[in-house]
Amino acid sequence: MRFQTAAASLLGLAVLPILMPWLEFVLTLAIAKGFAALGVAVLLRAGLISIGHAMFFAASAYGVAFLSRAGVADFALAMLASVLLAASLGVIVGTFLVRYRAIFFAMLNLAVSMVFYALCSKLYGLTGGTDGMAVPIPTVFGVSLPDPAFKSLLYYFSLILMVVVGFALHHYLNSPLGQALSAVHSNEIRLEYLGVPVWAVLLIAYAASAGLAGMGGAIAGFAVGRVVPDFAFWTASGHLILIAVLGGIGGVPGAFIGAVFLELLHSAAVSVTDAWNLIVGAALILVIVFLPSGFYGLMKQEKAPSL
Repeated sequence: MRFQTAAASLLGLAVLPILMPWLEFVLTLAIAKGFAALGVAVLLRAGLISIGHAMFFAASAYGVAFLSRAGVADFALAMLASVLLAASLGVIVGTFLVRYRAIFFAMLNLAVSMVFYALCSKLYGLTGGTDGMAVPIPTVFGVSLPDPAFKSLLYYFSLILMVVVGFALHHYLNSPLGQALSAVHSNEIRLEYLGVPVWAVLLIAYAASAGLAGMGGAIAGFAVGRVVPDFAFWTASGHLILIAVLGGIGGVPGAFIGAVFLELLHSAAVSVTDAWNLIVGAALILVIVFLPSGFYGLMKQEKAPSL
């Protein structure tokens, strides 16, 4: 049943942009944010809240912009290089930050991300400042595509990548290395007594989460066509946490479910009224109060056997 639900959802996502072309851009951004929120959800399994993961999202987006400026026009190469850049930055930052817990971890992530945001905003000659940097349409296997064709290819590529990465991350979270994250949250000291290097476990998870955020950032950069410092602002990091909580951290699909829900809700609210924040806020309160395990938790609930 769960496989059938997932297959039906993927089919729906594949068909929707054909029926309603305006949804293609909205859903592409939703998937991009879903990748980043999935990175946040990985750390949440260990009880770590990162109010700074938008930094990796933005770093990867700036990466594709810098690569295009340097003459790297191939889409696949730009994607791979930008994700590796985000993951490498995650290793560097995580080496220091995974030593901390609770509010200290959250605030240090926030502080580092705001330093990154300030650099992106103030280095006008390098990043374009608040005007940002343009991301031109790349070539795909040496072929130049018109903008509509590339945006459609980007969407379906993101959809396929979501499935592939989702399966890979599912196996990681169910491996001993992934299950150790929950053990860190419940009893870190006992894990150390068993000889498990908690620092290494968390560093791997941090690097993986940064890479996931970078994956989303690269997709968003190509979809929007411009990268601005606001990609790294603290509200963007809070947005990713909200998506992760809405979707639920119990499984990989949760982050994408939360992202699609939030993007569609935002688009619908904006089209109805200028007070769209009120509609979005009320809907989020209802979801958080009545679905504490998120949308994925609701999907996992099974009917009680009849007597």
